[in-house]
Amino acid sequence: MRPIVQCVPNISEGRDKEKIERIIEPLKDHNGFHLVSYEPDADYNRTVITLLGDPEEMLSPLLAFIERARELIDMNKHKGEHPRMGAVDVLPFIPISGIDMEACTRFANQLGKRIAGELDIPVFLYGEAATKKKRKRLPNIRKGEFEGMKEKIRGNEWHPDYGSPRIHPSFGTIAVGARLPLIAYNIDLATDNIEIAKRISRAIRGSSGGFKHVQAGPAHLQERGHVQVTMNILNYKQNPLYRILETVKMEALRHKVDVPSSEIVGLIPKDTIIRSLRYYYAVKGQSLDEEDMRLSEIAEAAKEHFGFRDFGVEKIIEANIEED
Repeated sequence: MRPIVQCVPNISEGRDKEKIERIIEPLKDHNGFHLVSYEPDADYNRTVITLLGDPEEMLSPLLAFIERARELIDMNKHKGEHPRMGAVDVLPFIPISGIDMEACTRFANQLGKRIAGELDIPVFLYGEAATKKKRKRLPNIRKGEFEGMKEKIRGNEWHPDYGSPRIHPSFGTIAVGARLPLIAYNIDLATDNIEIAKRISRAIRGSSGGFKHVQAGPAHLQERGHVQVTMNILNYKQNPLYRILETVKMEALRHKVDVPSSEIVGLIPKDTIIRSLRYYYAVKGQSLDEEDMRLSEIAEAAKEHFGFRDFGVEKIIEANIEED
């Protein structure tokens, strides 16, 4: 069986569509893996790219992709809502089938070594590939962002895992890692008051006493005219979507703010959806016939119960590796 990983590089460009197309061009039309999606966001000024397939086949195209980003993105001119420290900000390998975390860590190291050696870009290893405990969490590495990293990287404590202790002058630096599937989940609030989003983010994120495996923060979506609680769910089995969504709704009530919709950025495992659909079906006194549900039916049920916007069956991981 050929190993399958999900690889989710994020680039610090979400507004210039022509530039985005040029950057991702090296990732298109390969036999060993396929480009599942790329999702630009103008407010975040960031594009999330999703690849699925054999990690061995990804390495050289990923290097060409990073080189293209180095040519086309100047971080000195970048502004956006999402924290960032490099033109390609983060690049994780995620085991899906036929491969374990140890192997994903090896691929992270192989790619990291090539990025530093061939492109002169400093690399931090994070997640399960981290070489130091404080580098396991991406926010710890990224703290200070591109601007602060110029000084931070010079200190002995923050020398990169690969490359020289200086940022690339226009690219910055990159985090390459290995991790379990992470759910990038954003919940929309029907207000433009960023303070409300800040308060709700504090209520749900683990670092301030909320859900242990949730990282959350506020974002203002200028093009949509509202704010958002943006989050990464690091362990969906211990922090199911329904519990987080219902907590946000409860917190929003005190501010008299509606929660009209939410979104998934990138892909989501089928199991994540099923686990939360069980709750909503039970609330209605119904049973969930999950064994016989087609992926398309699961996607429709998810849109109904979670208020997902811009969501379809193609956002479910299993839809990209097996027939519905």
